[in-house]
Amino acid sequence: MLTEKLSLTCDRLLSHLQLACCQSYCGIPVHGKDLLIYSNVGVEQKALLLTGHHGEISALTFGKGSRPVLLCSASADYIIVWDIELCQKRKREGKVAAGTVIGTLLGEVVHLSFCLSDERVVACSGATAYILRSKRQEVISTLTGHVGPLTSAEFCPWNKDILVTTSEDRTFKVWDLKTESVIYQSFILSASPLLSMFFLEENRHIITGSTDGQVWCFSFPDDHKCHLVTKMDLQKMEKRHRMHRETVSHQAGVVEQSAVDKVETSKPVLKMALCTSFNDTNKEQKKDNSWLCIGSSDGLYVVDLATSELLTALYFKDYPNLNITMAGSWSISDGCDDSMVFLVSFLFTPCVVLLELSLCDLGRIWAGGEGFSVFPSSPLLHGSPLNAELKKKEPDHPKIKGGIKEQPLVFHSKVKSSGYSSSPRRVMFSPKTNVQKSQSSAKANKNKGSLLRDYPADSAAPTVPSIHLSIANKPVYCLQYTGDGKQILCGLGDNSVLLYKSSLTGNPTVYTGHDKPVSSVSWSLNRQWWLSASEDQTLRIWTHGSPEPAIIMGNSEFTKPIRSAQFYYLDKFLLLASGHSLYLYLYNVDVTHDDIKRYRQRSFVKMARCIPTKSGTDITDLSAINDFFSYIVLVCGSDRSIQVFDMNKGAVVSELPDAHSRAVHCITQNKGSMFSTQAPDSYNLFLTSAVTDGVKIWDLRTLRCVRRYENHLNRCHPCSSAISPCGRFIASGSEDKCAYVYDIRSSSYLHKLQKHSETVLSVAFNPSTPELLTGTLDGQLRQFQSSSGARLFHDSSAAVHSVPNMTV
Repeated sequence: MLTEKLSLTCDRLLSHLQLACCQSYCGIPVHGKDLLIYSNVGVEQKALLLTGHHGEISALTFGKGSRPVLLCSASADYIIVWDIELCQKRKREGKVAAGTVIGTLLGEVVHLSFCLSDERVVACSGATAYILRSKRQEVISTLTGHVGPLTSAEFCPWNKDILVTTSEDRTFKVWDLKTESVIYQSFILSASPLLSMFFLEENRHIITGSTDGQVWCFSFPDDHKCHLVTKMDLQKMEKRHRMHRETVSHQAGVVEQSAVDKVETSKPVLKMALCTSFNDTNKEQKKDNSWLCIGSSDGLYVVDLATSELLTALYFKDYPNLNITMAGSWSISDGCDDSMVFLVSFLFTPCVVLLELSLCDLGRIWAGGEGFSVFPSSPLLHGSPLNAELKKKEPDHPKIKGGIKEQPLVFHSKVKSSGYSSSPRRVMFSPKTNVQKSQSSAKANKNKGSLLRDYPADSAAPTVPSIHLSIANKPVYCLQYTGDGKQILCGLGDNSVLLYKSSLTGNPTVYTGHDKPVSSVSWSLNRQWWLSASEDQTLRIWTHGSPEPAIIMGNSEFTKPIRSAQFYYLDKFLLLASGHSLYLYLYNVDVTHDDIKRYRQRSFVKMARCIPTKSGTDITDLSAINDFFSYIVLVCGSDRSIQVFDMNKGAVVSELPDAHSRAVHCITQNKGSMFSTQAPDSYNLFLTSAVTDGVKIWDLRTLRCVRRYENHLNRCHPCSSAISPCGRFIASGSEDKCAYVYDIRSSSYLHKLQKHSETVLSVAFNPSTPELLTGTLDGQLRQFQSSSGARLFHDSSAAVHSVPNMTV
């Protein structure tokens, strides 16, 4: 993967000098004060020798443009800008190749950088940054403010008047070049000095790294108030990556030898650059590219900024053909034909190598792995648990030979009252005088259909507070809307379930019976019944108009609390998790009543399959799609793993070990809504939340994390997360008395919903209109609406016929 194109032995050590490399050329100091320019394309060509400095060269950099190719070199006496192609032309003509002196006697310059237009150069000397003209000798401005020597400085690519500097004082500063003043100063980031920084233009982020391997990513909005997006540690990422590879190798039966020493060494962030080129087969990656190359002392690290995970580590020790084992400085640039080039100096010996990395090989690492889809790609197997059917019992009547069946004296299920207990009638007849003519059925259906509107796909995120309601002094552990968005269930810590209208008006219907807090609630597709599961190891199915549950499961059936339960496979099954097993039940809810035989329960359940987890770990949460036929069930384990169940096969088909640093307490899929339309591939995304490890979004097709969200605070409570029906936003609870709304495409939050009274435990999006409902630790409900549109009202009877039945 890494190939050596050029190896040079120098006359002195260059381990701490800023080397220069671009797509076409690389520059190396020679004899202290001269320059050798080599071609990256034809390394066998004769090098261009440039002379002009009187002191030892301390820093080099190429310009950002491709024509002309400019090179800036600095020593204690001069700072010179060279036009490489012009110098080559003068050499061929037998003339002296000369550059333009743009600065004199500025001290020992440790870092140089051009602006995007190559019109200005920043030179770092001591604790001062000098802004120079690139075409003539002129100091535009002098910036001082750091208390330690500067280590790097870069111009902002989207704002030419912004400069960011890093220093050994462990901070970075943002400068306004118009006013020559500091507009933002970071806090002290680390115990070690900051070495390098990089602008991520696509997301408008600032990334900086330190000598102890810490990497910080800050958002850089227009108001220049930087917010920390994520923090990464190269050593911890390497350890997780190594454990993951060992686990995968163990599952595959392959023993893999690691080239990493057991003795931990520091991993300074010497240089950073973005992988900007991909081959044509990876168009999706090219569109949303967040791979960061980090040059360190022992090799090259490729990090996915979206997930804060290490994709691969290319150690020098793994490539015995390379003439380098420990790096002192890096220069990184795009190469030709989907490649990147690196100019690396040896840390201990006077040697410099030019390396090339093929991004095609790098893309194959990401493309590996077998994926799945929520949409079925094959029919049901013959022995599939999903083929199970429920046989309803017929009423048994004893047969008497030669006689008549015993029958009650009254041949009706309901016995009419004799009337002795009622008062005598005083009015025999009252004519109805206020009868109104009803509309025709066709007209009524037309009006109902007109009330059913689509979810506004381009609406803003729901951030405007609309309703605040105090329902109990107990935690709101779970929330779920009906499919039409008209009602909502609230599972509370006082063992009860509340049924509200989605407008949160009127008194709720209270359902009691559990002995411990309610852990999950779920609606059926037809919205005629719903279930609640509790820590008391029971599950109850409720129906409209009855305070008593139609079905009670539990007692001796489960030995551990039911962590999660829901309806599954278009309401055909009950799916629940208890202990280390996933249970699949058939059920029949009979809401009819017999006044004579009230003691006989007509509703019943039957187990279809019990599937244990692969490693025997206890299940902490589960998720499955009920709106259309899907074989996939996602399960989280207490061993920090995510397991994929294929219910068609009735087995675990894949396992993701160490998905988080802690056990996952919430997993939710992108289920969409009957009022919204998304791309089919979007339904393969799902979220996981873990204490101290933020929220991750995964792609079921690749079984990889594609982005991480960690701006919210979650240290001890099981704060949940949810995806909006349009698939554009993610909401998460937080322990700082706020709810956070993220753009699904960015790791930094969009909105911070404040003024909650306690920790926000649960969040839920309304499937029919842009609304967000939050529940807190002290029993408060808050509803937020979108600022771009009013509330949409829908008719339940019209929506019930619009449940999608998507099968493949």
